Amino acid sequence: MAQQHRVIIQNSHGEKLVGILHDTGSSELVIVCHGFQSSKDRIPMVNLATALEKEGMSVFRFDFAGNGESEGSFQYGNYRREADDLRAVVQHFHGKEHTVTAIIGHSKGGNVVLLYASKYRDIHTVVNISGRFNLERGIEGRLGKDFLQRIKQKGFIDVQNRRGKIEYRVTEESLMDRLTTEVHAACSAIQRDCRVLTVHGSMDKIVPAEDAVEFSKSIANHVLCIMEGADHEYTAHQDELASVVVNFVKANLHLHKDTTEPQLCRKPDRGGRSCL
Repeated sequence: MAQQHRVIIQNSHGEKLVGILHDTGSSELVIVCHGFQSSKDRIPMVNLATALEKEGMSVFRFDFAGNGESEGSFQYGNYRREADDLRAVVQHFHGKEHTVTAIIGHSKGGNVVLLYASKYRDIHTVVNISGRFNLERGIEGRLGKDFLQRIKQKGFIDVQNRRGKIEYRVTEESLMDRLTTEVHAACSAIQRDCRVLTVHGSMDKIVPAEDAVEFSKSIANHVLCIMEGADHEYTAHQDELASVVVNFVKANLHLHKDTTEPQLCRKPDRGGRSCL
């Protein structure tokens, strides 16, 4: 059993990032990143950490600034700044008892780990779970069709929940941060010695599965897994998601001398689900 420790890391803006270290005693450390308006304690992050821990790997899951227990105010966009948060985490562990060997991100966190890989190039195993390739899509659903006109006039848009309570404010600056984050350019900049896995659910209603295909076209060393029937949160597919991710990470760690191609995406067994 791994020992769990609460770890606080300061980012480049002086904000404290809060995370949980699952320390198995292994020097190999995997970092797990959450998505939009999420946290380290959401089910996909906890389940992935537990699955990796069972395989003997140490894991760190943390909250980006402005999310969960971490300091800072929540900001729409912020992709590049969250990549810098991840940088602070990697540097914290660098040269200590652990060596960061893989980074995993779900949803927006998937974009963050790819941006990190394109910029810093010191991690060679990356897992993008349900990231969004086309960042222009999905905005109307949250902000309304006339979002550009409204934000130009007022300078911000307050996003409300069904009860009319304001959940967060989108400023023009934060909106433009999202619209000017060039995913294709970042993916093309990822070096060939960085192995990338993209996992995406075929029934994802938040980010369409065709975005996963675009990642596969833009990243040189890439494995694509479309999980049949899975939604954005992998509600009924947590075990399958964990299996695919763990197998990929294990195959690329120095812990495993076997260099054969991992069997990540199988043909459906009778009565089972498929990963195509």
